[in-house]
Amino acid sequence: MRKILVNGAVLLAGLLAVFPLAWMVSVSLMRPGEASAFPPPLLPAQATLANYRALFAHAGIGRYVFNSALLSTGATVLSLMFNVSAGYAFAKLRFRGRERIFRTLLGALVIPAQVAMLPLFLLLKYLGLVNTYGAVLVPALASVFGIFLVRQYALTIPDALLEAARMDGAGEWRIFRSIVLPLLTPILVTLAIFTFLGTWNDFMWPLIVLTDQELYTLPVALASLSREHVQDSELMMAGAVLTIVPVLLLFLGLQRYYIQGLLVGSVKG
Repeated sequence: MRKILVNGAVLLAGLLAVFPLAWMVSVSLMRPGEASAFPPPLLPAQATLANYRALFAHAGIGRYVFNSALLSTGATVLSLMFNVSAGYAFAKLRFRGRERIFRTLLGALVIPAQVAMLPLFLLLKYLGLVNTYGAVLVPALASVFGIFLVRQYALTIPDALLEAARMDGAGEWRIFRSIVLPLLTPILVTLAIFTFLGTWNDFMWPLIVLTDQELYTLPVALASLSREHVQDSELMMAGAVLTIVPVLLLFLGLQRYYIQGLLVGSVKG
């Protein structure tokens, strides 16, 4: 009986979590005005892709999808390059002030991101990057959380393995490329998912630094579009589906590595 109750509660929680997503997809397939009826229907009377065609044909949503995909992919690649290098250095390389610098970085984690927005914007303005893709990519080059995540995983790599490679004549770059990176695969995927999702879903920062409509990301474009189609729930739901489905598929495809990366250090021995 206890197992039945637990499984029933888990199933109920799963249904409650999935229902809004399923209804969002259902509304996106309805005809204009159909979702405004009371009570709102759960399923479309006649499914149609007209809302998706309208987004691509009249709202130019394809350009915004491209911008989001380009910026998310670019931010992910750049973030992996810098965070992985720094995290490995803090974990396995010895240099003066290593622990002091790392503790300072950890202290920066308690500073809210909103506090740094104004000085970061002024810096990007001085560099001439405002209203360019660089304004979104430069702040994503490295993050304290990413460095910390990689460092904690890299600490699990045996020092004897790296020393054996050095004794065989391998240089630091060869060790990093041939030994360390393959061992860091789970945390690389985890960090890539975090970075891609964060950049794809980010609304506030692109809204601040991107003023040209041609550079808008998908969340910013949908917010702008909602002011013109405030009563068109079906069209907005179609836009929401386009925002969620790509990252949902990415997460489902890589969830095995994601979970493995999050569980690092939870099992000893």
